[in-house]
Amino acid sequence: MRKILPKVGEIHHLKPGVCRLTAPNAGLMTGPGTNTYILGEKEFAIIDPGPVIEKHIQNILEFTQGNISWILATHTHQDHSPAVLSLAKATGAEIMGISPPLDGHQDMTFCPDQVLKEGDILTTKEFELTVIHTPGHASNHLCYLDTQHKWLFTGDHIMEGSTVVINPPDGSMGEYLNSMYKLNKKTINAVAPGHGAIINNPYEVIDWIIEHRFKRERKVLKALKASPNSKLSDLVKLAYSDVHESIHPLAERSLLAHLIKLSEDNLARNHNDRWKMTN
Repeated sequence: MRKILPKVGEIHHLKPGVCRLTAPNAGLMTGPGTNTYILGEKEFAIIDPGPVIEKHIQNILEFTQGNISWILATHTHQDHSPAVLSLAKATGAEIMGISPPLDGHQDMTFCPDQVLKEGDILTTKEFELTVIHTPGHASNHLCYLDTQHKWLFTGDHIMEGSTVVINPPDGSMGEYLNSMYKLNKKTINAVAPGHGAIINNPYEVIDWIIEHRFKRERKVLKALKASPNSKLSDLVKLAYSDVHESIHPLAERSLLAHLIKLSEDNLARNHNDRWKMTN
């Protein structure tokens, strides 16, 4: 399949019954912007309508002519779900997903009409989606598997070209890896990520992400050995020495997630915000 790069404001017909519209919110954390997926040809479902950007919302409404029956969120971070409310008010569509956790970084306007769980199936006349609960990046994160074509809509669980920040306390490195193992057991032909282009080698990418996380974990352990009883701000310089220092404040969040996982594995411990190996 030819790689079609996301382009803001343009409808990309990815395959029959699946289109992508990228929101104009490009940035360090969002890449070219948040991908909104439009499923169906007569009666539509929307996956991740993105932030409240009026032009983007109008583009969705114009393309679908307002015939939206379902709006699904992969999770409730501010770049994925805030536009749900505007779309639902304009169309009467049913809102589906998991309510936001109370960690101070969520879209608290998201209030699902139907709370989804692992194994739920949305069946329509045109497509069928199976719900896969994939906590890690966010505790309420869901992926949606197109059961006919085996396309997986992954939100922020898998992104093209980069890994995602795991931000405790809602984010969990252990849960993230377990969710990756879960996806590796599914039949997937392609990944439709929340940011970036379609991924046509899903298992290679999943394996790379898992190995990347464990490679980073090994660097964290080396940093703890070299600099015991250190704060995050000191450890990040060692564990993320391959990352530009301007990114270190973000890297500290994933570093903390690694340290918490190592603590859960009885390999590290924390005392007064200083970390060291258990042995």
